[in-house]
Amino acid sequence: MEDFSILIISVGLLFTIGFLCLIVKRDAIRLLMGIEIMFNAANLAFITFSAQQSGFIDPYSQSVVMITMVLDGAVIAVGLAIVMNVYRHYKTLDVRKLRRLKW
Repeated sequence: MEDFSILIISVGLLFTIGFLCLIVKRDAIRLLMGIEIMFNAANLAFITFSAQQSGFIDPYSQSVVMITMVLDGAVIAVGLAIVMNVYRHYKTLDVRKLRRLKW
């Protein structure tokens, strides 16, 4: 069996970068980018752990990852459409200034 420690470390690093992007950044587009990085880290983890268990990359795990990538892309597209409409209406993308959207 191959050594998967580098892939596991890269999954952790990607997820940490996405999580820090969610915590630190204020821009709505950067928040969406952080969410997408976290989704990609989860997909890479799924493929890595599947290959680690069976010794080869299972076609089932590849199909699940492809489906989740399509769904993630759809979620981000809807999020970008919402961000564009919010910018058009409020002229800012700073999520801390958008307190009026709470109600």
